[in-house]
This record gives sequence, C-alpha cells and structure tokens, in this order.
Amino acid sequence: QVQVVESGGGLVQTGGSLRLSCAASGFTFDYWAIGWFRQAPGKERESVSHISSSRNSPYHADSVKGRFAISRDNAKDTVYLQMNNLKPEDTAIYYCAAGSYVNVVAGSEPYIASWGQGTQVTVSS
Repeated sequence: QVQVVESGGGLVQTGGSLRLSCAASGFTFDYWAIGWFRQAPGKERESVSHISSSRNSPYHADSVKGRFAISRDNAKDTVYLQMNNLKPEDTAIYYCAAGSYVNVVAGSEPYIASWGQGTQVTVSS
C-alpha cells in the first residue's frame, strides 16, 4: 500500500514542543520531496514546511520559521517536523505528502502519497 502516516501530535501549552513524524511506505521514499501541511477547521490548507530528496532545500513558512525544523531520515523512511515554541495559532491537523519537489512546493496534486489521517496538534494557553 502506498501511504504516509502522520503521528506525534497532541495537546501542549503555549511554548511547548512536539515532534511530528511522517512515515512512508509503498514507494521509494528517498526519491521524493516531502511536505508538511496543516489545516484548521474552516481554514484553507497551508504549507508549513517541505524538504527535497537531497535535503538541501528545506523550507519553512514565515509563520513557523525559527520555531519549526523539518528533517528526514531516509533509512527509516520518515520525515520529522520538530515544533518548538508552539503557539495557539499552530493548532491544526497536520498532514504530510510526498511528491515531486515542484508539486510539494506548490502544494498541488498529484502526489505519490498524501494526507493520511493527519495528526492533531492543539496548543493551549
């Protein structure tokens, strides 16, 4: 089965940290770029971060820059999103997607695998 599975979310206080994981299976993981996206109820899905297959082009949205860090461990077929200094506005369901770099950057289909069930991140004060 070609899929990605997100995990690591939870409930934290403002200023807390979480590490999200995106575990991939069913495709050649290290060939593809991986992106993290999030969506809050009633809001548009937004790109949070992405990383190329080479790991040389990490990207973080301005809203999370300096607080979040994306990384990948190709040996484990997993991409991580380290989330520090969390804020209430970070509350959302977080999803990952794998695809060509241009598609991940654009946040557009087609992807090799995408979304899964997502993982809920809730930040309270």
